[in-house]
Amino acid sequence: MIDRSVAEEFARKLGERASSLKVGDPREPDTQIGPLVNEDALRRVTEHFADAVAKGAKVITGGKADGLYFEPTVLTDVRPEMRLYSEESFGPIVAIVPVDGVDEAVRVANDTEYGLSSAVFSRDVDAALAVARRLETGMCHINDATVNDEPPMPFGGVKDSGWGRFGGKAALEEFTELRWITIQDSPRQYPI
Repeated sequence: MIDRSVAEEFARKLGERASSLKVGDPREPDTQIGPLVNEDALRRVTEHFADAVAKGAKVITGGKADGLYFEPTVLTDVRPEMRLYSEESFGPIVAIVPVDGVDEAVRVANDTEYGLSSAVFSRDVDAALAVARRLETGMCHINDATVNDEPPMPFGGVKDSGWGRFGGKAALEEFTELRWITIQDSPRQYPI
């Protein structure tokens, strides 16, 4: 989601950046975007792209496949009736959903069965924290990418994203079942 007042300029700048990324063999040091994992992944990304365009999404950049490689793609004007709006593509495709204000942004962000990670970008950290508290995700990063992950921190989502928490003390708690076992080796006197 992005506020409609800056969506067009943002889409243009993101499109410029995406189109400058080097697609190629991941063994080459200058490659920034490698191939998709298999034909099914390519089919899913291609179908999401085609569905969104057929239903009115505007292509800023990308959208073409070459073998298992899919160009970094930016689409704007993505709406709920498009598969890309609600289905995870796991490919180099960004869906820009213009919204009118914070309340609509929170509503749209929470309009999903998933809730792994989110990000809020703002010059006002207090305002960003207020938005972060309203998002239904296991993690929220303010002014940082959603893929930020550190080993000692609890990594995991809510809703249909993930199975608990991984990382640090949270992992110990997640994979431990707390039990209480006692042994009484002599008769106990009860006050009855």
